Amino acid sequence: MVIESETTPPAEPPRIEVLTPRQVPLGGPRAMTVRRTLPQRSRSLIGAWCFADHYGPDDVAATGGMDVAPHPHTGLQTVSWLFTGEIEHRDSMGNHAYVRPGELNLMTGGHGIAHSEVSTERTTVLHGVQLWVALPEEHRRTGRDFQHYVPEPVRVEGAELRVFLGSLAGAHSPVRAFSPLLGAEITLEPGASVELAVDPAFEHGLLVDQGTVVLAETPLKPGELGYAAPGRASLAVVNPSGATARAVLLGGTPFGEEIVMWWNFVARSNEEILQARRDWMEGDRFGVVHGYDGDRLLAPELPKVGLKPRK
Repeated sequence: MVIESETTPPAEPPRIEVLTPRQVPLGGPRAMTVRRTLPQRSRSLIGAWCFADHYGPDDVAATGGMDVAPHPHTGLQTVSWLFTGEIEHRDSMGNHAYVRPGELNLMTGGHGIAHSEVSTERTTVLHGVQLWVALPEEHRRTGRDFQHYVPEPVRVEGAELRVFLGSLAGAHSPVRAFSPLLGAEITLEPGASVELAVDPAFEHGLLVDQGTVVLAETPLKPGELGYAAPGRASLAVVNPSGATARAVLLGGTPFGEEIVMWWNFVARSNEEILQARRDWMEGDRFGVVHGYDGDRLLAPELPKVGLKPRK
């Protein structure tokens, strides 16, 4: 038994865990390459955030840009956020919209939705993130939905914030999420040191886009994601360089449910994944995307062994 005296120092929060990305082709035969930090073996979720792709800056004339044919989603929300460029979105609800820098497009595919994503002819450089949010059990079969939101920039000393989900620094996003979440772009001035008040019940991830950013004394390079466990009432974010730096802050309460992820589906069992694949290949559960010039994506073959849940 340990008896703490008045001189016993408070327990320090766990160190920042650094998640490094892996290169992944995105979207079938005309794939572009993205850097994926979630999911991976050491960590599957941050709050309900279950997927994080970071891409660009890509010269579209050289790479061909983004061309992802119609494909399905179930059990999740997709979050599209750009730094530069423009993407055309079409979905099976009939939505035809554009993803532009500083503007959130959030699509809910509970029971099932399909969409396509194509960089536009106006795009010369494509650069952004694609994020997924796992839906909790009580909402994971919810209906299709699409929301568009343009957050106003918020100034704090040394940084500018765009809060696209949840609340931070007095800014609040009205966009509906199904679990407690935070999503924000942070642009740091040269030499800036920022202390952000956050919910101590949240775990957080800081995905660095450009520059070297120090999170709670841990340096992070572009493409890396720093994970901070729950228990912190603030996050110290520093840009030690003489150039502007940028990162995306993600957060949420620990998800508390096991999920099974495969291809574009988030489920709870291998059997649900099998059914979702059959429904995409043979049924009409996900609807039809109109206006895309080309065929839809076919589902890949399932692995021979059963899919295991992620915690």
